[in-house]
Amino acid sequence: MSPPADFESAASTSSAIPARGELSTKAPIDSKEDGGRVRLWSCRYNRAMLLSDFDYELPEDLIAQAPLPARRSSRLMYLDGASGVVSDHRFEDLTQFFRRGDLMVFNDTKVIKARLFGVKDSGGKVEIMIDRVLDSSTALAMLRASRTPKPGQTIKINEHMQLRVVSRENDLFVLEFPDDVFSVLDRCGQVPLPPYIGRSADATDEARYQTVYARQPGAVAAPTAGLHFDQQMMERLQRLGVDVAYVTLHVGAGTFQPVRVEDIDSHVMHAEWYHIPQATVHALQRARSQGGRVCAVGTTSLRALESAAAAGEVTAGSTETNLFIRPGFRFKVVQRLLTNFHLPRSTLLMLVAAFAGLDNVMRAYRHAVQERYRFFSYGDAMLVEASQPLLLGCVR
Repeated sequence: MSPPADFESAASTSSAIPARGELSTKAPIDSKEDGGRVRLWSCRYNRAMLLSDFDYELPEDLIAQAPLPARRSSRLMYLDGASGVVSDHRFEDLTQFFRRGDLMVFNDTKVIKARLFGVKDSGGKVEIMIDRVLDSSTALAMLRASRTPKPGQTIKINEHMQLRVVSRENDLFVLEFPDDVFSVLDRCGQVPLPPYIGRSADATDEARYQTVYARQPGAVAAPTAGLHFDQQMMERLQRLGVDVAYVTLHVGAGTFQPVRVEDIDSHVMHAEWYHIPQATVHALQRARSQGGRVCAVGTTSLRALESAAAAGEVTAGSTETNLFIRPGFRFKVVQRLLTNFHLPRSTLLMLVAAFAGLDNVMRAYRHAVQERYRFFSYGDAMLVEASQPLLLGCVR
């Protein structure tokens, strides 16, 4: 099965190339300069990682098309990155893996109705996928049309609403809205379900393709690891003594863009805006001082934390990140990762492989297929332990 072409993903979920389970990132990793960019080489194989190393075969019927009736009724796989041991659980069992003093960091971004449909002056149809909101009246977007609109042209959304194309920035377009962007999207937009969900969004998705703790509007895709949490699970963790903190990373439309180069070191990540509150920095300090473990809920939370520590220490503030985490990356903040199962050949799968080791992760994915776990946004979860210790001293 090949998912439909869409803004978010053109990656195959049924590649003829089988998963490569023989590569390992447990061997020492050397960093070598190549034309100004860092290349991460596996000493065991003396070569850079290839896109095909992150492929696996997935039956189409394992791609979850809708959420389960209850958020926490999903399954949970546990993967120990140090040993490679895998065990099967229910998400209801999550609390048994945590203890007092641990810290869970959630991404509190809120999904906006980022998909619009309109018509050009010529009558041609246009599909609009908002990438990010720039200010109250402008947004950066991907456009799909038979002929690309030019700056100055308008796109009619309905009888009372039209947008103006201001400029083009590489593959994206700056659009001007006649009213507050969020207000227009709320009235005229649709929930931007990923293309591997083969149906249109409905009222259920407006509630379920959103975390219960979402509060900062701006994402065009959900931080899906958080979809498993309901208020009762949040309260159970807090009663156990697990600390909770938040970051904000607005997931952009480029998150699911396919990697188009075989040598993954040549891939350039899209940029996403994130914010680290001072309260989260304090929570990280508190966890470290008490011997607690830091668990990122979702790859977006992990990217925000590790991006904030890129210069050496996590500090509060807001900026953009295009950090590309792949095997060879050394983690400074996060010791555990709660995440869903990701598309083959995707940067999200590369991040998980960097965290727990490629061999371990690909074996775990094969186990998930064999045990018929549900995959992708509305699918099941996995709790992953890091395969290597942290580079310490990175929280201030």
